[in-house]
Amino acid sequence: MTREDQQIAELVKYFKGNEKTTKEYKLGVEFEHLIVEQDSLNTVSYYGLHGVEETLKEMLSQGWHGDYEENSLIGLHNEGATITLEPGSQLELSTIPRSNIKDIEQAYIHFVNQITPLLKKKNQMLLAIGYQPQTKISDIRFIPKQRYVFMSDYLKTRGKYAHNMMKGTASMQYSLDFSNEADFIKKFKVSSSLAPVMAVVFDNSPFFEGEVWQDHAVRTVLWQNCDDARCGVAAKHSGGWGYGKYAKFVLETPPIFIKKRDSTLYTGDKQYKKIFDPGDYTVSELEHAMTMVFPDVRAKSFIEIRMADACPYPLNIAGAAFWKGLLYSEENVNNLSEIFRHVTVQDIENAKKEAVKKGYEAEISGMTFAELALSLLRWAKNGLPAEERRYLDPLESLIEQRKTPAALTKERLPLGKRQAVQWCFINPIEVD
Repeated sequence: MTREDQQIAELVKYFKGNEKTTKEYKLGVEFEHLIVEQDSLNTVSYYGLHGVEETLKEMLSQGWHGDYEENSLIGLHNEGATITLEPGSQLELSTIPRSNIKDIEQAYIHFVNQITPLLKKKNQMLLAIGYQPQTKISDIRFIPKQRYVFMSDYLKTRGKYAHNMMKGTASMQYSLDFSNEADFIKKFKVSSSLAPVMAVVFDNSPFFEGEVWQDHAVRTVLWQNCDDARCGVAAKHSGGWGYGKYAKFVLETPPIFIKKRDSTLYTGDKQYKKIFDPGDYTVSELEHAMTMVFPDVRAKSFIEIRMADACPYPLNIAGAAFWKGLLYSEENVNNLSEIFRHVTVQDIENAKKEAVKKGYEAEISGMTFAELALSLLRWAKNGLPAEERRYLDPLESLIEQRKTPAALTKERLPLGKRQAVQWCFINPIEVD
């Protein structure tokens, strides 16, 4: 067995070791937000008086524990969730995997009701939107995290919008389990095929660099101009959808830097297969390399779906219900696999280009996004327990009108930018 065969075998073993029975299936969610000044919509810096670090410090008295790099507070955690910061101080809440939507919703509400009063005192707001509405990227400082120094230096030479992606965007990411390789392949291809559709359905980026964005799906454009070697459709790089093919993608991608025995080492252009020792590694070191590829859909110990813009409550919870209903129904997965059986990587890439220009009128697999979204909504609803179907209501309303979240904001622009985005402010949420 060659060294590369051994490397692939180790990654395949990792995927197999994370297979779950259907009774064990859970859903993880990452909700990203911008923190902005309430009146100007300018982004709030990590640094200085009333900065993001100050807010994190204030949350330490509310049951959160601090995560530090050197002397800087860069994140928080408790038993049920983690708060991390993206490169431009975007704030992300990650829930531990849950089996039902209500628990995810309650974790989110708990977080919101803790942080929003702290921000209000500073005349600041959480804003759930896909791209900075006002502040330009050149005016946003990176947070003091070594990995972002390495990433910014490397990626700025790979794509013209790499720093826009790092510092300007906010998204929602949904993580789902798989039962075996056949199930993994179906779910991975289905969700990858749906990535362009979801970029439109959850398009909540009405602005780019302070100006109104005239097309759709800003984040799709940014990912297309970030780093071709690690972005896009995973199968474009690997030539297939299974464990071994995805392992090949990870191994042939430069991880930029690695974690080794508590040290962070810059590795630049060196592919992971030149670095990874299949006989001497930790799981956390391997998982780090897996986080350094950025396809539309990513594999780790779960399948991570990454194309939705950040959206306000309760639309963000609707996204969780949507993917649970679609991918945790065997009937839905099989039906969608059949629909996308002949879809190629090039078809998906073409659909993403169409998505930017045509929105709901773009097509994939012979259907417009508008037609497909209505069917997806119906299937998702059927795939959910009766008590969870109500979570889809805010999404159903948008899809039936063929409107994106960004379109709702653009309709309100005659009132002024602040008033237009006000519906995306995250305010305290009443608990039933």
